[in-house]
Amino acid sequence: MGAGISGLVDQEKLTGSNNIGRPSEAGLGDLPESCIALVLKHLDPTEICKIGRVSRTFHQASLTDLVWEPKLPQNYQILLKNYHFNENSCSNASEEYSGSLTKKEIFARLCRPNHFGSGNYKTFWMEKNRGMCVCISWKEMKITGIEDRRYWSHISSDESRFNTFAFLKQIWWVEVEGNLEFEFPEGNYSVFFRLQLGKTSRRLGRRVCTVDQVHGWNIKPVQFQLSTSNGQQATAQYYLNEPGKWINYHVGDFVVDKDTSMPTKLKFSMTQIDCTHTKGGLCLDSVLIIPAEIGPKKSRLTS
Repeated sequence: MGAGISGLVDQEKLTGSNNIGRPSEAGLGDLPESCIALVLKHLDPTEICKIGRVSRTFHQASLTDLVWEPKLPQNYQILLKNYHFNENSCSNASEEYSGSLTKKEIFARLCRPNHFGSGNYKTFWMEKNRGMCVCISWKEMKITGIEDRRYWSHISSDESRFNTFAFLKQIWWVEVEGNLEFEFPEGNYSVFFRLQLGKTSRRLGRRVCTVDQVHGWNIKPVQFQLSTSNGQQATAQYYLNEPGKWINYHVGDFVVDKDTSMPTKLKFSMTQIDCTHTKGGLCLDSVLIIPAEIGPKKSRLTS
C-alpha cells in the first residue's frame, strides 16, 4: 500500500496538478478529500506526514480524525482521562480532550514522554504504531540500603531517562522491588531492568566508564522476577559480566487481554542475596516495559 501510494504521489508531482491556478488534466489532487483519507488511514504515520505535503487537498485529508483514530491505542480515552500530558500550559487532560484536541494532536502527545505519579519518576509514551511503553525510575523502587551513602550514591547523568541513576559501591546483598499500576492497551509486553557495570562520567567531552569497583557479579547469578495481579509470573537469572555499557536484562513477558478499562498491576524485583561475598560497581537506572514485538526475542536487549 505504501509503495503504491508513493508511486502515485511521484506521478502527481510530475503532472503538476498540485499547482493552484495552472491548467492541467485531472490528477490526484482532484480526488475528494474523504477518498484520500480512506487511503491514508492504511499508511504509517511517517508516510501520512510525507504525503500530506503533496497538495492542499492531501494536506487537509492527512489531518482528519478518520486517518489518525486507527493509530491510537484502544483505550486512549482512558489515558486522556487519568493522566496529565507533559505540557507547560496543560491543565487536566480530560478537560483538554473535551476542549477540541484532534486525533492527530492526541496521537502526537501520546508519542511524547508523559510523566505520571508523584515526583515524575514514571513516564509513558507510544512508539507510534508499535504500542505503549512505560519507564520507571529506580527512585520509585524499594532498594536495600539506598539511603546509606556507604553503599549507594546517586549520580546525575544524561544517560538516564530521569537524569539520575543509583550506583552501588559495595554491599553484601541486593534487593530491589517495584510495582506499577497502569492501563496498558491490549497486547503482549516485555519487562527489562536497565543496568550497567561500572560508573560513567564525562572527561573532556568524552564518555569514560570506571570499572575498578566492579566485583562479585560473576560468582552467583542475579535473580529477576515478575508477577501480575491476575496470576502471570516470570523469572530469569543472569550473571552480570559485561562492564561499560547499559544493558536491558529481560525479566519476562505478560499479556493484557481485551478489557483495557482496568489497570494492569505488576510487581517486579531483582535480587542477589548470597552473603558469602560482597558485590559492587553496579549502576541501576530504571525498569522498562515495552511491547514484546519491539525487542528481539532474546534474553538480553542492549541499548
